[in-house]
Amino acid sequence: MLKWQNFHSFLAYNSKGFSLIEVAMGLALISIIALTFLSGLFTAAKAIFIADERATSESLARSQMEYVKNQPYDDLNNPPQYILLSGIPEGYEIVISSERLDPTGDGTGNDDGVQKIAVTVSHHDESQVIVLEDYKVDR
Repeated sequence: MLKWQNFHSFLAYNSKGFSLIEVAMGLALISIIALTFLSGLFTAAKAIFIADERATSESLARSQMEYVKNQPYDDLNNPPQYILLSGIPEGYEIVISSERLDPTGDGTGNDDGVQKIAVTVSHHDESQVIVLEDYKVDR
């Protein structure tokens, strides 16, 4: 049976350096660890970019919605012409749509004082990032 002291002395005195296989295995192990680490960094950076894009889009949508709701009410004879806020960051696009509701169902096309407003924000010609819907009433 090989004792620990004999084994240790065998390794200490008989090894002159690392073999090519040991060096290759060490480099492979370090490469795998580095690749995993860099992949994690890339995923985290992408998640931060997406979160920032969504937060900016939500802020733009909320600001535009408040602006639209503070405008005077538009009836059927005066169709809504909403102006976009200034200072929109480059690459973002805002589309505002309004739909007149007919809650009484009388078929006259009258909105009866209620409009559904939708603000859609998209980024870099991609699909819509956020759609914010709310109602505007004639007070």
